[in-house]
Amino acid sequence: MKTLFELNPALDLPAYAARFAATGRVQLRDVLTPESASELQMVLARGTDWGIAIGAGTEKPTSIRGAHSRTPEGQQTLRHAMQNAEQHSARGEYGFRFAHYPILESIREGWDPGGAHEILLEHLNTPDFLDLVRKVTGVEQLVKADGQATLFAPGHYLGRHTDSHVAEGWEVAYVLNLARDDWHPDWGGYLLFLNDEGDVIEGFRPRFNALNLFRVPQSHLVSYVPPFAPIGRMAVTGWLRSR
Repeated sequence: MKTLFELNPALDLPAYAARFAATGRVQLRDVLTPESASELQMVLARGTDWGIAIGAGTEKPTSIRGAHSRTPEGQQTLRHAMQNAEQHSARGEYGFRFAHYPILESIREGWDPGGAHEILLEHLNTPDFLDLVRKVTGVEQLVKADGQATLFAPGHYLGRHTDSHVAEGWEVAYVLNLARDDWHPDWGGYLLFLNDEGDVIEGFRPRFNALNLFRVPQSHLVSYVPPFAPIGRMAVTGWLRSR
């Protein structure tokens, strides 16, 4: 039986903790064993019915399930939402567009009981994973993780924002990268961190089997994926919470 999620026992957690303490962000390479990372990548690539998430300013984001996005009604909703998001982004306001599979919502609504995505979220809430994050970040009050699968395909992006949802217990954001091994800088999809003047102060390339952790709130974005980029910038993302 294949393993979906198994942590690499050889991780140098003290070194990663020192990096996080200095900057509030870090990327852990080879965080899972190669076998489990490959299996999880396969689940995302071949076993995920991708929907679309679109956001525009402070309006409630639009989330369309995969099956609905392929209907005429869903296509019309998508066109309207994408146009609205682009208008906001053109004005320098918050906007985003990317493919996703909302794992928490899928569990609550019973989309695929006992499926791989549900099992994945259970792994992200095990003591082993939560303890790893506590050791690296020094945030001892973490009690649970949420999550969604994300796919940034050509034309997708996530505008600058801070994740300032303190009331919801957001403490640390995570991105478990499962991009293709040969992801090229010209293909975009970078996680970029910005200072108050809008300058990029650090960036993480999408990598296979790499875990990004960063303290929130913190100004960041995912750079635009151009039309010539291949499909393959996949990840599991979410927040680790204190409540």
